[in-house]
Amino acid sequence: MNHSAPVITNICDSLPHYSWRTEQIRLMEQQLIATQHLSMYQLMQRAGEALLQMVRSGWPAARALWIFCGKGNNGGDGYVLAKLARNAGYQVVVVAFDEPVPGIPAEEARRDWLKSGGHCTELNALTGKPDLIVDALLGIGPSTPLRSELLAWIQFINRQAVPILSVDIPSGLHADTGMPLGGAIHAATTLSFVGLKCGLLTGLAADYIGKLYLADLKNEHTDYCDSGGIQVMNYDYLYHWLPSRARTAHKGDCGKVLLAGGGPGMPGAIRLAGEAALRSGAGLVRVFCHPDNRSLVFNGRPELMLCLALDPQALAWPDVLITGPGLGTDEWGQTVWQSLLSYNGHWVVDADGLNLLALTTQKRQNWILTPHPGEAARLLRCTIDDIQNDRFAAIQELQHRYGGVILLKGPGTLIYDGKQMAICTEGNPGMASGGMGDVLSGIIAALLAQGLSLFQAACCGALLHGKAANEVAKASGERGMLASDLFFWVQRLANPQRYQHGKNADTNTE
Repeated sequence: MNHSAPVITNICDSLPHYSWRTEQIRLMEQQLIATQHLSMYQLMQRAGEALLQMVRSGWPAARALWIFCGKGNNGGDGYVLAKLARNAGYQVVVVAFDEPVPGIPAEEARRDWLKSGGHCTELNALTGKPDLIVDALLGIGPSTPLRSELLAWIQFINRQAVPILSVDIPSGLHADTGMPLGGAIHAATTLSFVGLKCGLLTGLAADYIGKLYLADLKNEHTDYCDSGGIQVMNYDYLYHWLPSRARTAHKGDCGKVLLAGGGPGMPGAIRLAGEAALRSGAGLVRVFCHPDNRSLVFNGRPELMLCLALDPQALAWPDVLITGPGLGTDEWGQTVWQSLLSYNGHWVVDADGLNLLALTTQKRQNWILTPHPGEAARLLRCTIDDIQNDRFAAIQELQHRYGGVILLKGPGTLIYDGKQMAICTEGNPGMASGGMGDVLSGIIAALLAQGLSLFQAACCGALLHGKAANEVAKASGERGMLASDLFFWVQRLANPQRYQHGKNADTNTE
């Protein structure tokens, strides 16, 4: 082949990227073939070369490979790898689930493997133990529950006590939703081709993909289709969205945030949200809560100001309103909710604000809604499984029904404003604890108050929140992480010029 070695990108280290749905990926493959004057089989050979490179770099001591090949192009990639790996001195065993249909590139790849002296082994004939398993069974094709025979193969592969390299996507994982189709391969590493599939980044994908890499299979840089994908964002975006402050800035320039919540017995949520707004740079933060909670909310944080009543004057004060943390859905919470419906400014709605919204459906373009899957299910009057089975469809329906910007929480948090969608890749399982959502609401509101757009504030807030949690996990681990543990890092990460350059001078020092 007359081209340079495939470039493999570690997705964890090299965002931003875009991701695409399967129909877009197929179009991109055809564009790549046309623009670089390739056949599909030549593209398959590039994929095989990238896989061999991945094997060498990921498992330098491995010598024995079991390669499981399906009957489609994913299996064709496996056959190409098998031939290349054996020529490179590896011990290769190919286990074929089924033969490719005659005339397709995968059939040509299998024929070349057999002509080179290779052969295919039955599953029940396998003996010994490999150093590495390569999963080239299914790829992006399946979209319905797998039949029992395929599930049995997947279960067999998962039982082997060796690492698994999945080709393009772990077999059995839906390429658009990130949900297993009855079962899926638990890969140690996934090497995706051409472009990132949406299903690699949300749903339950994080439990299956292991370390994620991309080989775009180009031999030169091109930007085709980049504008049509879903943005995949990490913390690096904040450098452009949060510039250094002007030396003449004062608190009035940095935004005013009003929080309404903290109903009977629930002072913690509104306190967390209020402090998060302060730590994220809001100039002034005022809190309305139940009278019984005032001493608990304001004790030890004198920077929080008290709002005594939600009258017209109070609602005319803020640049951004937060509703929901600790609000409750009892009579007090419902009364507060009703008193806020006349507010016409920027609004962040979370927690019980969302639960009350589900009872009084309305559509606005000036708010950010931040549901987790359970709240999203209540808003759409469906089940949590309905939400998780296609998070992309769910967030689109939420935005259509309620307007504004929707931030659908969970691994691979999604943000959508009706026109553009983004995936946040920051965060970790340590965030599965009470109060994390309240901190996120405060961060988003502060960023919105400082002048970011609704979409930017939602994206930036999710990234800042997730990155802070990652830093806490790096220092102390995931288990036992508290929402308030993030504050130390939220302030530092909200100053990306300082954080990224590791400087100890003022945040505007370049």
